[in-house]
Amino acid sequence: MASSGQREPGVEGRVALVTGAARGIGAAVVDVLVRAGATVVAVDVDADGVEEAAAGSGGRVHPRAVDVGDTAAVARLVEDVEREVGPIGIGVSVAGILRPGAVCETSDEDWAATFAVNTTGVFAVLRALARKMVPRGSGALVTVGSNAAGVPRVGMAAYAASKAAATMLTHCLGLELAGSGIRCNVVSPGSTDTPMQRLLWTDEDAPARVVAGDPERFRVGIPLGRLADPVDIAEAVLFLVSDRARHITMQNLFVDGGATLRV
Repeated sequence: MASSGQREPGVEGRVALVTGAARGIGAAVVDVLVRAGATVVAVDVDADGVEEAAAGSGGRVHPRAVDVGDTAAVARLVEDVEREVGPIGIGVSVAGILRPGAVCETSDEDWAATFAVNTTGVFAVLRALARKMVPRGSGALVTVGSNAAGVPRVGMAAYAASKAAATMLTHCLGLELAGSGIRCNVVSPGSTDTPMQRLLWTDEDAPARVVAGDPERFRVGIPLGRLADPVDIAEAVLFLVSDRARHITMQNLFVDGGATLRV
């Protein structure tokens, strides 16, 4: 499934940096941004994955293999992109990992690795991009979080906590940068058909159970009756970085089919 390809005001002609771009939601974000007229720097630890994303793009996608948990590497990346590709006007942090497990069974290594990517990685990207955007007085930043950041999940404490931290970080930055004309928002997906989601499936009936919910694990189902496709999330990101959302900042848009029952 792909975006319509309609050019977007505030997106066309701009340089966008997207992390976690090799697969899933990140790859879908790269696709919709390119179709909307942006030049995209696709960032991931998976070098082959971002090279594949760039293939056939006619030079519109620039692959970069970087670990977002390495803050110095992220700073160097942004400097290189600004020099070699152009001023970055859009930043989308998608990179994330999931290491499920009960709190009492979570190792120090799994906890640290989760926060290194899901929280420190977001911090590194937001900080580096904000430092470039502030003097220019414009920019749009989106963090792809999770509905788990606001709803307790059995066996997902590290992931949920890391996403909650990234969400608040993005909102605080949005407050700090509002006077500079830079907007910072969050898109929080629910269960989405990605490789990360499929890691949790143990049999062919798993998708149906996700949609139906699991009372024994205190988890509601999805009222709209379907898993999200990555493009569902990507289209929400596209809206928030476009001029159609020019008066929206410090918001958290849930794209989860109603699963969190939020008001």
